[in-house]
Amino acid sequence: MTGYEAETRFLDDVTVELVKHSASDSDVLWAARVSTAGEKSLEEVGKDPARSKGLINYLMRDRHGSPFEHNSMTFLIGAPIFVFREFHRHRVGWSYNEESGRYRELEPNFYVPGAERKLVQEGRPGKYVFVEGSEEQHKVVKEAMEASYRQSYAAYREMLEAGVAREVARAVLPVGLFSTMYATCNARSLMHFLSLRTKNEQAKVPSFPQREIEMVGEKMEAAWSTLMPLTHAAFVETGRIAP
Repeated sequence: MTGYEAETRFLDDVTVELVKHSASDSDVLWAARVSTAGEKSLEEVGKDPARSKGLINYLMRDRHGSPFEHNSMTFLIGAPIFVFREFHRHRVGWSYNEESGRYRELEPNFYVPGAERKLVQEGRPGKYVFVEGSEEQHKVVKEAMEASYRQSYAAYREMLEAGVAREVARAVLPVGLFSTMYATCNARSLMHFLSLRTKNEQAKVPSFPQREIEMVGEKMEAAWSTLMPLTHAAFVETGRIAP
């Protein structure tokens, strides 16, 4: 064991920070109105978008999606590696840059499910549900994960101290290790992500996301809803289906 064991952190939540954006409801309006107003559509930039709420609702309802692409949001996300493996399946309208275990020494931050995380899967694939775990099951998960994390990180540090390259030593680290990345998207790509990666009673099409990526989605949606409240409201009212 090395001195790094005392610094190991076990986390049960993800982090999402909106670090940069150019996104407002008016972006949807001028993009949509160029089809009928041409260059005069730029006059919409300075107008109150609430006066054109009906247009946003119409575009969302009839799935005219391209006007929702003329905006940008960049998030800094901290989550377990297994979340990013799912996240990177979303390729259209997304850009990613993640920290690299080749170029920096990875910190000992690991994911352990919180007490509210449902642990037991019941049913067959395609028809399963997750239910609450018992106190004993949570105890087993916590103890097993923490012991495994400590052992794998100690092996990682042992190799680094022996002069082994970071890109080789990282192979012993588990997918429960936290990583960070910048993810940039537009409102349309974010809506598609949310339609698949969050579970909501108002959704017309049910989704079955893993809880940890849903936690990321919930935080991203909260930030986006303050930037584009009319667009977000239209998304919710039309059953959370991306246009």
